[in-house]
Amino acid sequence: MSYSRDEMMTVTAARSLRDGMTCFVGIGLPSEAANLARATHAPGLVLIYESGTIGAKPAELPLSIGDGILAETADAVVSVPEIFNYWLQPGRIDLGFLGAAQIDRHGNINTTVIGSDYAQPAVRLPGAGGAPEIAGACKEVIVVLRQSRRTFAERVDFITSVGFGDGRDSRRRLGLTGGGPRQVITDLGVLRPDPASSELVLTGIYPDLRVAHVGAQTGWDLTVSADLAEIPPPTDAELTALRALRATAPAASGTGLASPSPEPVAEGAA
Repeated sequence: MSYSRDEMMTVTAARSLRDGMTCFVGIGLPSEAANLARATHAPGLVLIYESGTIGAKPAELPLSIGDGILAETADAVVSVPEIFNYWLQPGRIDLGFLGAAQIDRHGNINTTVIGSDYAQPAVRLPGAGGAPEIAGACKEVIVVLRQSRRTFAERVDFITSVGFGDGRDSRRRLGLTGGGPRQVITDLGVLRPDPASSELVLTGIYPDLRVAHVGAQTGWDLTVSADLAEIPPPTDAELTALRALRATAPAASGTGLASPSPEPVAEGAA
């Protein structure tokens, strides 16, 4: 089966989720990947949404954290303060799954404004929501976004959620208890933080893509792992499940959930 770059990214993100783990999910691409994982290899994945739903099992993609299907299918619904004060901040959540508008070399995320003038930005984004706490307190964080020089910035216009700050021991100095971003999954490949510098390093690349192309879509001088791996393409079963899931999202919803990459990619083709 042919597939798009977005489908490759979503399948790769879904594969990173393990059965039985607790996952704090953001709306959009993270929700799509998390629900794909639950529909395929991780049926015991516990999805937690910011609205207070624990163990949500939506049969269709939710339009927002307030979508009624999350409460209807959840194991429990608690208050927002309880989700943050009891479950998230004490480190009881295995994984935070976030999207981003911009990310920098140390995994810091911007979802607030594009442009240097906060009062009069070029674009005002949806904002922080619970992302700063998710990024700060989860045992590990995965970020999923499309890669370009605009989204992978040398310096983000605003730090909404801290990744590794300025590197070194920033998280410790800031009092952040979680592990920080362990993977950044894009429509070109996978990046992970260097253990010493915390700078994002390209560790995985999609079939028939060249490193030079990934570097050209990065706003800093991208470091490439000596053990760079080629990530296997989606299986027919994964694509079938993903497309069935995407079919549940209204085409005109504006959520970005059902927005495949414009260029389809045949099996193994660039």
